[in-house]
Amino acid sequence: MVDCVRLLALLLTAVSMGAQPSRSAQSSLSVPRADVFRVRIESTAGDFVIEAHREWAPLGAARFHDLVESKYFDDSRFFRVVEGRWAQFGIAGDPKTALEWRNRTFPDDPLRQSNTPGYVAFAMTGPDARTTQIYINLGDNSGRQDPQGFAPFGKVTEGMEAVKKLYSGYGENSGGGMRAGKQDKLFEEGNPYLDREFPKLDKLIRARILKP
Repeated sequence: MVDCVRLLALLLTAVSMGAQPSRSAQSSLSVPRADVFRVRIESTAGDFVIEAHREWAPLGAARFHDLVESKYFDDSRFFRVVEGRWAQFGIAGDPKTALEWRNRTFPDDPLRQSNTPGYVAFAMTGPDARTTQIYINLGDNSGRQDPQGFAPFGKVTEGMEAVKKLYSGYGENSGGGMRAGKQDKLFEEGNPYLDREFPKLDKLIRARILKP
């Protein structure tokens, strides 16, 4: 009888754990109060607004909300800008902060929107591997990104002209994508490295949630 009770307890525990996100995701994801919230990003190329929708990608929207609230993006760089394709940011300028968040992965969202111009999604290296890096689609990337499950959580609703002005002269050479394996210096040395080696990169000054 005791063995049966123990077995039942183990089964219930396993079911409960299987239904929940990973511990790292649980510890760093909170649910925004609003179904839709807007974030103003100030940059050296101009300001723009990202409108995030929980309905599109609830976990992605929650992580974005957490990162903005913690001021993670403040004083960082748009380190990967490829004209007509994407503008990527999301590695903190302070190496200590960047390294603390580097492996805080969270689960995937189902794809409900497409990677067309202005839509915003998290970069990733594979399934359930999103962390802090975000890209804005500068062109129609739906044929490439949608089949891989890059799920947009928001869209630039104001200031797309500023996004298009972000310096793109370095292309993939100033950090590149997560899968390229060239980002270690960004995490280890932060802004001093980027400012020394790639001084023309535009800066993300601050990101703040706008009041409704």
